[in-house]
Amino acid sequence: MTAFLLICSGLYALFTLTLWVVWLRMPIRDETMYRSDGPLITVIVPVRNEADSIFQLLTDLNQQSYRQFEVIIADDASTDNTAGIVQAYIRTATYPLRLLLLKDERTASPKKRAISQSIAIAEGKLIVTTDGDCRVTKNWLAAIADFYGKTGARLISGPVTFTSERSVAESLQTVEFASLIGSGACTMALRFPTMCNGANLCYEKNAFTEVGGFAGVDHLASGDDEFLMHKIAARFPDSVQFLKSIEAIVQTKPHRTIRGFYNQRRRWASKWQAYQSYLPSALAVFVFLSNAAPIIAVLGWLGNYWNGSFTVLTVGLKMIPEFVFLRQVLVFLQKRKTVVAIPLTQLLYPFYVLFFGLAAQSRGYIWKDRKLK
Repeated sequence: MTAFLLICSGLYALFTLTLWVVWLRMPIRDETMYRSDGPLITVIVPVRNEADSIFQLLTDLNQQSYRQFEVIIADDASTDNTAGIVQAYIRTATYPLRLLLLKDERTASPKKRAISQSIAIAEGKLIVTTDGDCRVTKNWLAAIADFYGKTGARLISGPVTFTSERSVAESLQTVEFASLIGSGACTMALRFPTMCNGANLCYEKNAFTEVGGFAGVDHLASGDDEFLMHKIAARFPDSVQFLKSIEAIVQTKPHRTIRGFYNQRRRWASKWQAYQSYLPSALAVFVFLSNAAPIIAVLGWLGNYWNGSFTVLTVGLKMIPEFVFLRQVLVFLQKRKTVVAIPLTQLLYPFYVLFFGLAAQSRGYIWKDRKLK
């Protein structure tokens, strides 16, 4: 057991330090923002009951410095005034804005359905997706268009973080989310993409069509972002890239209820068994075991199975490289004040990973007031 714990902790330390070096070597791309000859972009926003936030997003889009874009709001049978707010905004929007009203019918993946139907009527060469509760900078689309013009990437993943934290719980969510964004960015740079986020995702419409869209994964409620990314990466090697740009950062709201947080994390954790590539699945298992190692080490020390030095070594191999990496990602995401929450997150995260790793084995969760499998 001691050998197993040391191997897990040592490999995790090596892995995390590798991510840190890769992150540092990735250039921040904020040197140019505007391209007058850029492609037409279709921004797709799947929404359901976003009346409290959709107006702010529409206003952010109104202020974009890049003007070659259209917006499709795909309303999935909202029971609040989301559709009414969008319809009213159409009259004053300075960009082409369409409201796509979806039928209230049972489907395994409402979000994939919303995106697919929106792409069918999209006129843009590039598809950019975000969520109804997000906020974007005025140069968000300019940064994406500029990066696409320079790289020709078939899929571009952008940075996502949370809005201002109002509690310790929200700070912990910010740190955890930064780890996902940073890890996903670095694995893209290493040419084996694992994670991305649909709140800030861009891909060629033709690439979506050529890989068959969501066919093969449309029975899964989650994964409109990662499964598509894996399909595009398999079809077009080295065509998936991360846009490390401060102007491209999208902000979303943290969960302020335990129920909402639980169901989102259940939804995320449920994806790993459906990965067709072995690398994301292997990484998920590796992270699970690496987070189990410090818990086992502490329990073994409390039970006098090994001494404190071994326990400190096992825990330190995980926490020190992890802190160094997370700090860099948080600073880039303009979350320097949240760095102080890293140690507390590190203490709680192993239990969190184990809990949701086991919880994901059961099926079903509530999302947007719907029971999904």
